Amino acid sequence: MIDIKYIRENPQFIKDNCKRRGSDADIDAIVQIDAERRTVQTRAEQLRAERNRLSKECGKNPEAREQVKAMKEELTALEQKEAELGAQLDEKLSWLPNILDPEVPDGDDDQANKEIRVVGKIPEFGFKVKDHVELGESLDILDIKRGAKVAQSGFYYWKGKGAILCDAMYTWIKAELMKRGFTPFITPSAAKERTLFGTGYLPFFADQTYKIERDDLALIGTSEQTLVGYHTDEVLEAETLPLCYTAHSPCFRTESGSYGKASRGIFRVHEFHKVEQIIFCMPEDSVKQHLFALENEELILQKLGIPYHVVDVCVGDMGAPGYRKYDIEGWFPSFNGYRELTSNTNLTEFQSRRLNIRYKTKDGQKGYVHTISATAATDRCVICLLENYQQEDGSVVIPEVLRPYTGFDKIEAKK
Repeated sequence: MIDIKYIRENPQFIKDNCKRRGSDADIDAIVQIDAERRTVQTRAEQLRAERNRLSKECGKNPEAREQVKAMKEELTALEQKEAELGAQLDEKLSWLPNILDPEVPDGDDDQANKEIRVVGKIPEFGFKVKDHVELGESLDILDIKRGAKVAQSGFYYWKGKGAILCDAMYTWIKAELMKRGFTPFITPSAAKERTLFGTGYLPFFADQTYKIERDDLALIGTSEQTLVGYHTDEVLEAETLPLCYTAHSPCFRTESGSYGKASRGIFRVHEFHKVEQIIFCMPEDSVKQHLFALENEELILQKLGIPYHVVDVCVGDMGAPGYRKYDIEGWFPSFNGYRELTSNTNLTEFQSRRLNIRYKTKDGQKGYVHTISATAATDRCVICLLENYQQEDGSVVIPEVLRPYTGFDKIEAKK
């Protein structure tokens, strides 16, 4: 959410920002409705003051009583008009995308993302590589067919050593993040509409949401929603910031509109697991904290031995709530290319305004905190490990850092 005062004072800048982001938001209409609402508010305030003055004379002055009665009727109409204009304004503001960092690359899709750096050596295989589906089936650790039988396509089972590997990776990653100052959470797997709206998933990604029809709830698409929503309507003491939270949760997405995108095996699914990083910080620190979250993502992938590159995400590939975004794409031998593993977004005060999350300094100054949302890992990291660590005999070697958590150093086909 963008401050209406800022829009009022900088309408052309907001128009240019919307044009760059491909948004058709009507800024002129927003400014007009805002002006009309403020006119109604001013008249209502004047009327209340006059009514209060005359109310003191009602006992002695019959005319005053009649005037107060007429004012009450006018005030009721004004309050109704103000509410209507407020609802119209809120609806239009809800579709406004966040302001962009001027450094964000131009471009319409992920092909325009700007490569920042490449890390790790791409493995060379002296045999025909298998994708994660072939590996999962031959090692009996991944069952996609029964996932579809029990639920539908887009759901799946990890089993045996595959399930152990997943648990090991997520447990290790949470331990790594805790070393770096993160507080671990187990969050609800559902959230209210206000929470989804506040984090920017509504109205922009409504078609990605699994709605629970009987209640004002939906299954979460990421624990970002519940972790950011944790401080809704709260004032945080500035000296306690930054607050760094992490959670490992199931995530549910319809993947509506993903036709044509990479979807081999369990690369793009309806349910997956993810460890998230969420940071609440002072506005002047958000660029630094954004890079801190990226550093965490890179350290995790480096320790896992996954080759990757970091990209600066272009305008057309960034969600409406984002100010600046970095993706890390891991090397997938079966794709013979890089594919997204993590995303990391500086949302500035977009979410905190919607959810009313503010800070207060010792001298009483208040403002809206900035939020950072960054993936630590998802199930894609596991399938990336399987593909990069596969051996000619069909087995998969376990990265050294995970072996204390798995209890084994290799997954072999059952004899």
